[in-house]
Amino acid sequence: MPKRPAKTQQDVSPKKSKLKVEAANSSEPQDFLSNVAHLRLQTAESVADFKFNKKRVRVISDAKDVPEQNHGIVYWMSRDQRVQDNWAMLFAQRLALKQEVPLHVCFCVVPKFLDATIRQYGFMMKGLREVEQELKELDISFHLLIGYAKDVLPKFIEEHQIGGLVTDFSPLRILSEWVQEVASELPSNVPFCQVDAHNIVPCWEASPKLEYGARTIRPKIHKVLSTYLTQYPPVIKHKHKPKTEPEPNVWDAAMDSLEVDKTVSEIDWAQPGTTAGLFALEDFFENRLRSYEVERNDPNKTALSNLSPWFHFGQISVQRAILTVQPYRRKHSKAAEAFIEESVIRRELADNFCFYNDKYDSVEGTNDWAKTSLQLHAKDKREYVYSKEQLEQSRTHDDLWNAAQIQMVSEGKMHGFLRMYWAKKILEWTESPEKALEIAIFFNDKYSIDGTDPNGYVGCMWSVCGIHDQGWKERPVFGKIRYMNYAGCKRKFDVDQFVRKYKAKKY
Repeated sequence: MPKRPAKTQQDVSPKKSKLKVEAANSSEPQDFLSNVAHLRLQTAESVADFKFNKKRVRVISDAKDVPEQNHGIVYWMSRDQRVQDNWAMLFAQRLALKQEVPLHVCFCVVPKFLDATIRQYGFMMKGLREVEQELKELDISFHLLIGYAKDVLPKFIEEHQIGGLVTDFSPLRILSEWVQEVASELPSNVPFCQVDAHNIVPCWEASPKLEYGARTIRPKIHKVLSTYLTQYPPVIKHKHKPKTEPEPNVWDAAMDSLEVDKTVSEIDWAQPGTTAGLFALEDFFENRLRSYEVERNDPNKTALSNLSPWFHFGQISVQRAILTVQPYRRKHSKAAEAFIEESVIRRELADNFCFYNDKYDSVEGTNDWAKTSLQLHAKDKREYVYSKEQLEQSRTHDDLWNAAQIQMVSEGKMHGFLRMYWAKKILEWTESPEKALEIAIFFNDKYSIDGTDPNGYVGCMWSVCGIHDQGWKERPVFGKIRYMNYAGCKRKFDVDQFVRKYKAKKY
């Protein structure tokens, strides 16, 4: 059993929620992990035949039916790297049990993923080792495939005579492209399904279009939330084993295959894997939820959830977090509502933006009013202009910005309130909005443990380009984009205390 993670902070935005969620279990939490396991078992009278909400699934391929002659089903694990509390895994096992064939789980280790470094890869790979062990205990084969999915997954499917492929969902362009590439290489009689195991309300069911902001998507999610916010049945010991033992996974070779920056140190404040993530969830609800609503905008307080590493890699599910927070709502109703707003509405809004807007990481992807305003002020005189290298090395005149940058580089995280200030100052200090957005996204993806995530792209786009926001008082450089400054931060929290903490920190 892993050690409980240390109490630390996690980034979230400061909005509130009036969203009401019915409690799935009103009892006070006792032994946390045992209680979670008990709830899963309590949910399904017959695991093989539980009613799966088909709206969680969409078919990618032309083939709809599994061929009669097949030797297995594959779950291509990607965004959601956990065994339990995983609708994609449950759908794949349900399919395999009905076909009376083995279930295989494949994960494709690609040499490079956007600007991710060994910091993110290290956390991911350690979590996947826990997945491998848990699946072994359930008689489900785990296959670590080294290479891009289009090159290794169709070959695996053909060699093992697989009858159906299931994968999870991400709205990011690169992952959508990988899904389409695999679909084009599959045998024509193998059906390929995608399950949104990351969002509570599947992205395509929450809304059929790009939403303007939280106020427009909130009622749509609220309307159908009770349909999807259900307890998970368990993934069970699989009844049908492969005829031959799978080859051992070559973890060292997988790490050696990486072509990423290995100079960025791995984090030590969060332990990878589902078990550690569930402990972190329990720690937040027991020890910090009570102060979350009041203190979460103060970077000097340890009031934040600290959960985004496990959410980002899918090592724990947001749905499990929302089910678990219900008993705490009696004591800390406002804090619980604020947590629900951030975890459900804001996260699913981010997926909506990236899913329906192919330019989610470009100035061209923002609203017309913001594009016009930024263009009008693109040539405005900047009091300070810094290079990418100066910014990366925290060499600006602003000690608060430098401290925030140091926090992200050294710890792999930045407090949510400061992340907004940090990105807006990059807009103020670089030669163009396009350059500012490029730098903010690069730093976030390189250093944040939860980088390369829809929430990260939306955070940068909100700060620099005004998405999910409105026009504000016009001013130089920013135009009508919401403005933040040093004096405003000093009114919010003790800036000097935060600066002292990171001023002498080495990285």
